[in-house]
Amino acid sequence: MNPHLNLEENMRLASVLEPSKPSFFPARTKIVGTLGPKSRTVEIISNCLKAGMSVAQFDFSWGDAEYHQETLENLKAAVKSTKKLCAVMLDTVGPELQVINKTEHPISLLEDSFVVLTPDQDKEATSSLLPINFTGLSSAVKAGDTIFIGQYLFTGSETTSVWLEVTEVNGEDVVCLVKNSATLSGPLYTLHVSQIHIDLPTLTDKDKEVISTWGVRNNIDILSLSCTRHAEDVRHAREFLSKLGDLYQTQIFAKIENVEGLTHFDEILEEADGIILSRGNLGVDLPPEKVFMFQKTAVYKCNMAGKPVVVTRVVDSMTENLRPTRAEATDVANAVLDGSDAILLGAETLRGLYPVETITTVGKICAEAEKVFNYDLYYKRTVKHAGDAMSHLESIASTAIVYHFHCGIPSFHTYFYPCPFLVTKARAAVKVKASVILCFTSTGRAARLIAKYKPIMPVISVVIPRLKNNQLRWTFTGAFEARQSLIVMGTFSHAC
Repeated sequence: MNPHLNLEENMRLASVLEPSKPSFFPARTKIVGTLGPKSRTVEIISNCLKAGMSVAQFDFSWGDAEYHQETLENLKAAVKSTKKLCAVMLDTVGPELQVINKTEHPISLLEDSFVVLTPDQDKEATSSLLPINFTGLSSAVKAGDTIFIGQYLFTGSETTSVWLEVTEVNGEDVVCLVKNSATLSGPLYTLHVSQIHIDLPTLTDKDKEVISTWGVRNNIDILSLSCTRHAEDVRHAREFLSKLGDLYQTQIFAKIENVEGLTHFDEILEEADGIILSRGNLGVDLPPEKVFMFQKTAVYKCNMAGKPVVVTRVVDSMTENLRPTRAEATDVANAVLDGSDAILLGAETLRGLYPVETITTVGKICAEAEKVFNYDLYYKRTVKHAGDAMSHLESIASTAIVYHFHCGIPSFHTYFYPCPFLVTKARAAVKVKASVILCFTSTGRAARLIAKYKPIMPVISVVIPRLKNNQLRWTFTGAFEARQSLIVMGTFSHAC
């Protein structure tokens, strides 16, 4: 039997069909929903929150600031009406290469035909000529290199994304052989060059403008740093945020999208507050047989570092269908069993036909996977990995959890974890088989340290406000910390 699954030895297979028992808490694996055309009304956002969305992502690769501001105001109204906290994540565009189709007419590319990629954006996009927003492509690629083009890279469908092979570089133009027939629709398509360094900044001027205006105005909780390739990318972004008022508190999640980011993963993890595994692009950059190993290894490293890890692209088919495929349902469960903190839904909620149903379905799959997650084995493995390097606070946090495992199934009691000075009393309280861990914190760090060890019961993080003075007035802070914990598995936040 798989040691990572906590299954009964004599489990009846028919028991799988028995209805799941209702739970006061939703799935502890968090769900990030990308808000867009199909998910921006107050009603739909409210239903998304009720279904289990705890983080809302705003993708600035399309839409202007005014459009996203309207969506955010609707989110605030939905949060107020549902009384459910939701964190705000700003997704940067980064060094994204795009094909420009000003006419927005569908473009059909036929297998074994040739197409030219040109930096001349004044030209019209056709089946034989595609203008792009980057002048340095011809100097970055050579004959034999692979290029992928599609909308919302990549669905995996051969009819909506195209695979190109570079055959010739002619001045600033790149001539390519079309490897599969496809029809591209819409004004913009993403262009991805497999395993090639693109000499563009990770945090672009456009990104900085959006962050310093829209981001500052709305005090974003999390910055998704697209196409993070080096630890210096994270340091540069943090330095930029530190000069923007309250955004010094904003957490930076490095989005790993290509082999370059994979190569420098350990250094990036050390600098970032969390990691997003962008499997759409990674699935293109890596050989298919290597994708699972990267995911499992990266998730493990994040778990051991105590930093949240988010997995993307799990139920692509639900963009247009009410049910996921069997492979997708299993993929979601495996992401949970690997140790992922959150599942990020992109096109599924942004432009998908069933945003609420998708969140509901993913939440149900996560909840089922959590029931068979081997918490005891995970705890022992994490403690062993920490070893003697464990800090005093982390030692207290991990000790708090081990008593729960020794107490068996939790009952209807609470373990209060207010501070290190009450640990002795807390240990006594744990012996009554607590059903939740209640952690009072001012920064959220204590709650995250407890959550690192994935206790079998939820961690209620109660953020105590701190008094702050900016020489003009006194204010209380704590909302940032409360919302930022909403992306950590098993942690439920409340700001006093």
